[in-house]
Amino acid sequence: MRFGKISLAALAAASLVSAPVVAQAQTKAPAKVSAKKVERKGAARKQEQKLGGGSGVFLGLLALVAIVGGIVIAAGNNDDDRPTSP
Repeated sequence: MRFGKISLAALAAASLVSAPVVAQAQTKAPAKVSAKKVERKGAARKQEQKLGGGSGVFLGLLALVAIVGGIVIAAGNNDDDRPTSP
């Protein structure tokens, strides 16, 4: 019985590994595209955005406050040492 489970697991693993290869082999190849016909164009921008300025400092401070708050909550006054069961 143990050999049956192992062989079934090996068969499942082999099918998971080979499924993408089989799927790719059955797809139709795209038509030829010449590199001379392909033309890349960038998007037109009217204004530059200045969002990257000081956001790293703000996120760092926010993370620090969250960490300190978590420590304070975890180490809070827990004077209730009585058992919860009667």
